[in-house]
Amino acid sequence: MIKSKIPLADVILILAAITYGFICFMGANFLNIDNDKVWGMNHTTGCIVIGIFCSMVLFATAYGAKLLKKTSRNFKICFVWEVALLIFFVFFALFFTTKTSPFTHFFTVNDQKSEITSKLGKSIDQAEKIFEAYESYVEKRIYLYNGKLSGVVSAKRSNPRDYQAHGFVNGISDNNQIEDKVFSLKAILYPSNYTDTIEQNGIKELAGEWLKNAKSVSDGWKPIGIVWVVDEIENNSNEWLSYLVTLSKVRENGEQASDFEYPLLVEDVKTYFKKYNSPTLKSIGSALFIYVLMLLSWLVTGRDTRAAGAFTTKPYEVVL
Repeated sequence: MIKSKIPLADVILILAAITYGFICFMGANFLNIDNDKVWGMNHTTGCIVIGIFCSMVLFATAYGAKLLKKTSRNFKICFVWEVALLIFFVFFALFFTTKTSPFTHFFTVNDQKSEITSKLGKSIDQAEKIFEAYESYVEKRIYLYNGKLSGVVSAKRSNPRDYQAHGFVNGISDNNQIEDKVFSLKAILYPSNYTDTIEQNGIKELAGEWLKNAKSVSDGWKPIGIVWVVDEIENNSNEWLSYLVTLSKVRENGEQASDFEYPLLVEDVKTYFKKYNSPTLKSIGSALFIYVLMLLSWLVTGRDTRAAGAFTTKPYEVVL
């Protein structure tokens, strides 16, 4: 069996750095929820780079100090650099624990997840009811149009002009013409791409699937996906509503109807992601725990026994 040559303390250091970088990535992802560009790169790439930068700065200083501590030569110079790297580590550790750092900001947003999911859930529920409201609108409109056509046919002898204005033609079955006109209106209000229960790729089905996933992400509080949901819910809901309103603008001959209306109110939750708050005990405690794990490799590394002599004055070096 091949044993790993990497010391356990080094493995812990690597895992701690990865964990720290991932938390910083999520914090940066929260903070830049409205930004398409982060550090001159696209949103996701820029946030990943921020996470890598934060973790690598701490990893490099902690691991560098460990390497200098176990050196077997140039003890005085290495000791000076070792202390310098530890000072840099402490400096960056403190800097990355301020309220403006992505690490701290992750916990700031995470502590408000109940308020965020509650408001986001209301927006998702509203969006889910858009198509239900539209179908109710269409059915009512078809019912009224059918009734009006029947009334026009009944009064065609007394009001032939109205009969012609609605597109009726003498010599053809009135009932068949009513059915054709109602079918035509229904086809306009329910185009072929509106719903497809077989292939599940109609606009209604695609919207339903998106909202189902969004609800799952929100209710389960998935930190990476939640940014995607918050960023897209308003745009998607407005696009669906705009599409349905456009469909409803069409009128058949003689039809009088109002356009489809729906009181869409999307809750604003982006402010929760962009507002800084002071570090909490949870964020400070988590940071300190990770910092200790990162320094563990340095702490357990033994110093060369010859290093002790490098810092003491030898008898023959004393000037009397």
